[in-house]
Amino acid sequence: MDERLLKREERAVFALRALYRRYGYLPFKMSKFETYELYARNLDFLPSDRVITFTDVDGRLMALKPDVTLSIIRRGEDLPGVRQRLCYDESVYRPSASSGPFREITQTGLECIGDLDAYDIGEVVSLARQSLALVGEDYVLALNHLGLLTALLDATGAEGEIRQALTACIAGKNGHDLRRLAAEQDLDPAAVEVLCEAAAVYAPLGEAVERLRPLCGGAAACALEELSGLYAMLSQEGDAEKLVFDFSLVSSTRYYNGVVFRGYLPDAAESVLAGGQYDELMRRMGRRCRGIGFALYLDRLGELDTGERSFDVDVLVLCGPATTAAAAQAAARRCIESGRSVSVQRAIPPRLRYRELLDLRGEEGAGC
Repeated sequence: MDERLLKREERAVFALRALYRRYGYLPFKMSKFETYELYARNLDFLPSDRVITFTDVDGRLMALKPDVTLSIIRRGEDLPGVRQRLCYDESVYRPSASSGPFREITQTGLECIGDLDAYDIGEVVSLARQSLALVGEDYVLALNHLGLLTALLDATGAEGEIRQALTACIAGKNGHDLRRLAAEQDLDPAAVEVLCEAAAVYAPLGEAVERLRPLCGGAAACALEELSGLYAMLSQEGDAEKLVFDFSLVSSTRYYNGVVFRGYLPDAAESVLAGGQYDELMRRMGRRCRGIGFALYLDRLGELDTGERSFDVDVLVLCGPATTAAAAQAAARRCIESGRSVSVQRAIPPRLRYRELLDLRGEEGAGC
């Protein structure tokens, strides 16, 4: 196959699929729709509570799938000592990030579910990192540990809506409102100050771990040690400067726990990869084991201006009324045999990008 004929995201699918298979991840295929009740029970796990639904012939309310992870969890089983490693290339159907119209979003990713240990967590994060490296050299993988967030929030005594508001301040990197809200609610001042100091940390992962050590005790210290162990594993692969700690990476602790992460590329307006541990989601869905995974959003790769291909065809063959079919065929054949792509037209398409124009309108015998 001539890879020049593939879009960037199409080449990425083949490379990523080969990468995941080398680590034993088996392909997972699913229908484009699921019963709506699967999503109705977990709407706050989804990026949006808006889901496209329809009534099936048997009367069941169905939905175009807005998520892959829920379907994988639903179909698995708990087996002691076993890890289920699955990868996928799927489309999901969600509103755009700005609450705009629904879009078909193409993504590739993987899930590791089962009796997980530190190696499994490290393997998945490593594969997220390798996935980013395959689609762009200048990537950044940002990480956080929700155990830190939970423990430091617990220490302040914040509960309910106040806890949610503090978390929103952390996600927005809004230290001013974080302190203001805490003061208004008369939360523990010392614990709030520790939370604010942690929230301000954005640094290379190894440096961040050392900066956080004096701030963390008890459950927070345990979470930090898990993060430190993960860094020790990932740093063996090189490019440690591309791993950063970002305390503002927060997800719903009703579903997520442990490590969460996002991947970024230059010129991308938002993250191109997102993932994390979701042990709490497993329990909510009646599973006893643990889970971690990520998705890389292929449609966002297609939006990047890479400069890889500034034309649609190598040669535009322009025919006129006097150009015979034989002359057009000969010109097209010689272009193709020389390894160039060709488009035969009788007028120049307004948006077609071509490298070379071959005008046969007055030269019936001309060729490439």
